[in-house]
Amino acid sequence: MDRRVTTVIDQEKCTGCGLCVAVCPSETISLQEGKATVTGERSLNCGHCQAVCPAGAVRVGSLDPEQARFHSFAPDPRWLPFGQGDAAQLVRLMASRRSCRNYQPRALPRELLADLVKIAVTAPSGSNRQAWSFTVLAEREQVLELAGGIGQVMQRFNRLAEKAWLRRLLRLAGRRELDDYFREHYQSVERGLRRWQEEGRDLLFHGAPAAIVVGALPGASCPTEDALLACGHLLLGAHVLGLGTCLIGYAATVLQRTPVLRAGLGLAPQEQVQAVVALGWPAETYQAQSGRRRPLLRWLPPAGG
Repeated sequence: MDRRVTTVIDQEKCTGCGLCVAVCPSETISLQEGKATVTGERSLNCGHCQAVCPAGAVRVGSLDPEQARFHSFAPDPRWLPFGQGDAAQLVRLMASRRSCRNYQPRALPRELLADLVKIAVTAPSGSNRQAWSFTVLAEREQVLELAGGIGQVMQRFNRLAEKAWLRRLLRLAGRRELDDYFREHYQSVERGLRRWQEEGRDLLFHGAPAAIVVGALPGASCPTEDALLACGHLLLGAHVLGLGTCLIGYAATVLQRTPVLRAGLGLAPQEQVQAVVALGWPAETYQAQSGRRRPLLRWLPPAGG
């Protein structure tokens, strides 16, 4: 991953306050003769120094200003201080977002889809590598083509899962994946494939007019975590912009294991598919939040207790 230093400091504007030095995670900047100066040879290019400077003296050249420009709304560029913001409305948004499985047939503007990707990449990433990729299927026909390819793979897998002797042999070899799949997923997948073939009913993407495949590029230190954090931002952003979304786990799993389908989407061989998101204008409305199940919460005892 490129760690070249792209930080530039305007010495005339710099007041020597040292704030940029304090927040720099890679020690790229130090104070020299009362001025902040680039002295390190590597940088995370995170932009902490640029964001913290009260004099506007620091600029990180690798950061793309276009990523802060949106077509769907006018963003507020001011930093929101710790403890500010509306926690009640934030939780309301999080609790109101639901997996949508009913969509209107109308297409999504490309500008709106591009805005969603920009929202997604505001997420944190391991070591600020931002090594993610977003493959946008902006047309329903593209979604249907992908669904057809995934359906063919799942049909072949179901035919394998039907073989009791094969499941038993794999169990004896300590590999229970096919047996677990047959027990937990075979019937629902078979039902979905039959409805697809006989009725044209799309139970994979639920009729969504668009989808986004989220991937990880080589060099990502936490590829799965990075992609799912980006997806979380994307899902919440989509809700606020009026869209319904649904993570399609079957699609992600099949793409992970089927190079020919990844190649058909233009993904490079080294790209790892981490998630697939269906999205579109929702054809469903809810009256209330539904709540969540109680999680396993574990508190460690006090040190020395």
